[in-house]
Amino acid sequence: MATPKMKVSHRRTHMRFAHWLGEKTAPSMTACSHCGEMIPTYSACPVCGYYRGRKVLKVAADKAEAEAKAE
Repeated sequence: MATPKMKVSHRRTHMRFAHWLGEKTAPSMTACSHCGEMIPTYSACPVCGYYRGRKVLKVAADKAEAEAKAE
């Protein structure tokens, strides 16, 4: 079985565990610039479908408007 050639310092060990603990935090949230809903950063808003000022998703509200126009 392979064995390490050098001792791992306390600092290096603690930094490794610190990175692991950093992953345990909640994802950062931001307000949607179009509707103000709280959403995860760098993702399209599931409520209005906008991302960085552009419409990128079709949402249920859009489908309802399309059906209303068709009638």
